Amino acid sequence: MISRVTEIDAPEAVVARLLQELLSEPWPARLNSAERAGVDLERLDSDIAGCVTSWLDNGGSLDAWRLGILDRKLSELEQILPELGEADQPRRWRLWHEMARLITDTDSPPAT
Repeated sequence: MISRVTEIDAPEAVVARLLQELLSEPWPARLNSAERAGVDLERLDSDIAGCVTSWLDNGGSLDAWRLGILDRKLSELEQILPELGEADQPRRWRLWHEMARLITDTDSPPAT
């Protein structure tokens, strides 16, 4: 089950908790080189992971370049979510989607 965000949770705490939840599940080797809706799932996972960990490492802020990447990856997530079957571990992608939305919705100014 995906954790739900409450108004009193700081975005950094929520994202850190969701990331720990996601990292507790191993990457499924069957998704190596898999594509859904024209999106490479392994690359999507890797790119979002880099942005999320950078955001956490920078105290809840991303530089403009990484924020642009995360915006594009959020769009890709929204394309693939309806295409996923159970073998694609849809929970993993919903967690990434929730984290990406929290980050892009946060009002922190980009790090320079």
